[in-house]
Amino acid sequence: MGGHLVLVGGGHAHMVTLSKIHEFVSRGHRVTVIGPSEYHYYSGMGPGMLSQIYSPEEIRFATKHVVEKQGGTFILGKVTRIDPGSRRVYVSDSDSSLSYDIISFNAGSFVPRDPITRGEPDMYSAKPIERLLEAQQSILALCGEKKVTVGVVGGGAAAVELAGNAWRLMTRTEGHRHRVVLFTGNDILERFPEKVRRAGRRSLIRRGIRIHENSYVAGVSTGESGLQSGETFPVDVIFWAVGVTPSEIFIRSNLPVGPDGGLRVNECLQCTAYPEIFGGGDCIYFEPRPLEKVGVYAVRENPVLCHNLMASLEGGPLTPFDPGGDYLLIFNMGDGTGIFYKKGILLGGRLAFRIKDYIDRRFMRKFQALE
Repeated sequence: MGGHLVLVGGGHAHMVTLSKIHEFVSRGHRVTVIGPSEYHYYSGMGPGMLSQIYSPEEIRFATKHVVEKQGGTFILGKVTRIDPGSRRVYVSDSDSSLSYDIISFNAGSFVPRDPITRGEPDMYSAKPIERLLEAQQSILALCGEKKVTVGVVGGGAAAVELAGNAWRLMTRTEGHRHRVVLFTGNDILERFPEKVRRAGRRSLIRRGIRIHENSYVAGVSTGESGLQSGETFPVDVIFWAVGVTPSEIFIRSNLPVGPDGGLRVNECLQCTAYPEIFGGGDCIYFEPRPLEKVGVYAVRENPVLCHNLMASLEGGPLTPFDPGGDYLLIFNMGDGTGIFYKKGILLGGRLAFRIKDYIDRRFMRKFQALE
């Protein structure tokens, strides 16, 4: 008799497993996927959706359809906690739960919003990606009425891409001169090589995007953003891109976590305390070597996680995950150009964006073909 595999989330680290649900089912196992949406949006193309380079249909996977087409079960909802002792997972805010033999988490991460202090500002975090479509509609509506200022809080890749793509969106409207302001707590693109930082700063400044570096935002309210220095800036829409925090499921479930709150896993992507629990992507803390919260690691985890889930169901040997070496950086700057960097090689301009666009579309075609 087969076992019951539960997948929490349909993100990048579960893509290969999702594509092979039919193999699990054909070997007598049950597969249940729990997700907050029937679709999963690809974060690498999210800023491009904001600026209308891509449509929502071009950047999402039909998770529910893919699961059910292969004989799996899809449950729409959010996992709030699990009881590892009884091997039960609880969905949403109700008492409904289901049992599992093996469970894997690709529950993603969220952007903390602590500095919101008063009012109801038009504020959008970098995640979930689908909210960028709501932000797009809000910006376009405002641009039809007045001069609009969009503020972006954060200095990393997500913030820079959102600033550039918000600029593109607003330049496509008529009648008013709009502006984008970027507030960074430290230097822009601080964790990247100096040549990448220079290229990113130059791209934004060239288009008139104002950059306030080393400017910590202390509070956000309707119509304004306040800095720790006491300065205030009028803003109509705010994007909050100050980094991500792993899902809180693991802390609520009294599971072992890393310093960031992510599920602590060993070299086989297996919970260090409960061998029947696995995880990948932004929601884990990889004990052998802490990993950055970038999609490339989730993609690299795919085949290892899929193999280890099947092996755990059937008593086979597990395979360790090797994070690999340097990875390719490509940013979509929103004006038809990109920033490409790997192993000291920097490439900017339209060719860099075309490379990113090709890689992203190829990735989407591969998994959308399952639909």
